[in-house]
Amino acid sequence: MKADAIKLDGGSAGSVDLDETIFGLEPRTDILHRVVRWQRARAQQGTHSTLGRSEVSYSTKKIYRQKGTGGARHGSKGAPIFRHGGTYKGPTPRSHDHELTKKFRKLGLKHALSAKLKAGELVVIETAETEGKTSALAKQVASLGWKRALVIDGAQVNEGFAQAARNIANLDVLPSMGANVYDILRSDTLVLTKAAVEALEARLK
Repeated sequence: MKADAIKLDGGSAGSVDLDETIFGLEPRTDILHRVVRWQRARAQQGTHSTLGRSEVSYSTKKIYRQKGTGGARHGSKGAPIFRHGGTYKGPTPRSHDHELTKKFRKLGLKHALSAKLKAGELVVIETAETEGKTSALAKQVASLGWKRALVIDGAQVNEGFAQAARNIANLDVLPSMGANVYDILRSDTLVLTKAAVEALEARLK
């Protein structure tokens, strides 16, 4: 399938061929959901922790005698029923990561790209190059109507473009190997350079 390409100044830059097996799929939300859950689980720190009854700082001396007090029989002030006592079966540090096959992750990326194209939120540009002036790039982005945009370049991101985009709110830049389902879906506009299209097709075939 063909897609029109533009320049950063809005001028035409011809067209580019998009592989239908990557950009022409019918997006499935169940596949996208599974891949996004996998990504967010990997990003979760899992450092949540609470103190159990053996870890709270209290004396191990028996509180009072076993019998004859008229009250319940207790042995430790660190028991969960007491104020400042240990937590019963509270969270402990762990990894939230779970398995997802490489084949399925590739499929998820294909469906994310197809979803953006189907929604009319995919733009192909000739190159992502600039002189490194943030103000100039900000004007170009505003004139093109990009609000929350993700720009994916080829194997390497142009240094001047990355420097200019660094201080522009809601404009993210990634190399082709950094393309992922979560960042693609959360952007309002997905911008691919011609080099990115070639790199993604080579990666996902």
